[in-house]
Amino acid sequence: MPVVHAPATVPSAPPTAPHATVVIDVADLTYTYPGGQPALRGVSLRIMEGEKVALVGPNGAGKSTLMLHLNGILGGPASPVHICGRPLSRDNLPLIRGLVGLVFQNPDDQLFSPTVLEDVAFGPLHQGLPEAEVRQRAARALEQVGMAGFEGRLSHQLSLGQKKRVAIATVLSMAPALLVLDEPTAGLDPRGRRQLIGLLRDLPVTMLVSTHDMWLVDELFPRMVIMDEGRVVADGPTPELLAQPSLLEAHGLESLALPHH
Repeated sequence: MPVVHAPATVPSAPPTAPHATVVIDVADLTYTYPGGQPALRGVSLRIMEGEKVALVGPNGAGKSTLMLHLNGILGGPASPVHICGRPLSRDNLPLIRGLVGLVFQNPDDQLFSPTVLEDVAFGPLHQGLPEAEVRQRAARALEQVGMAGFEGRLSHQLSLGQKKRVAIATVLSMAPALLVLDEPTAGLDPRGRRQLIGLLRDLPVTMLVSTHDMWLVDELFPRMVIMDEGRVVADGPTPELLAQPSLLEAHGLESLALPHH
C-alpha cells in the first residue's frame, strides 16, 4: 500500500522551551539493509529532555531500525544521529551507548547472568565504576522498577512481567539520558501490563517507546510519531492524532473508537 501522508492539518511537534536540552536529533536518516531493502527513507526526529514519545506504525515501518541507530547498533561513521549534542561517531560510541538505554521486546535477549543483581550490575561494572557505586546503582535501579529484594533470584525463573522490569533496571543502572523500549507491554497479562504502565509513568527519564498498544499510547504519551514505509508520516500531540481515524487506518493503526478486545 502506498504511503498516505498526514494531511496538512496534522500538527507538528509542540514547541519546546528555548533552553531545553535536545536528547535525540536525527536529520534525514536513510538506511538500506544488505540485499537492497530500504528501511529508512529520510527520517528526521527531534526529542527534548523529559519528553515521553510513542513511536507507532505497522510492522515493517522502520521503527526498530530507527531505534537500533540511536545507540550505534546500526549505522556508519557518517550517521546523522546526535545524542545529547554528541555525534554518533566511533569515538563517541561507548559514551552514546551509556546515554541510550535500549530495552528489547524479549527480555531474554537482555538477561544472561545467573542472578538479577548480576544482570543489573553488568553495565556499570563494565563501565569501570567502583564496586560500591555499582552496588548503589543496581539497588536504586531495582527499587525504581519495583524489584528490590529480588537481587538473589535467578533471572530465568522470573515471570515475564518481572523479567521486563529487570531488563529496564539493567539500563537504568547505567544512568541513561534516554530510555528506548520496543513493545514493552507485548505478552503481558492485564496485571503485568498495569504494573508496567505505572512504572513507565513514574520514571523521570526521556523516553521513546515503539508499540502497537494504542491504549498505552493514549494513556501515557503526550506525543506520537507515526512511521510507515521508512518515513515519518505524522508527528504531533497524541490526542490530536488519535482523533483522526482515517489517518490511523491509512497507516495500519487501531482507532480507539473501535471496541477493544
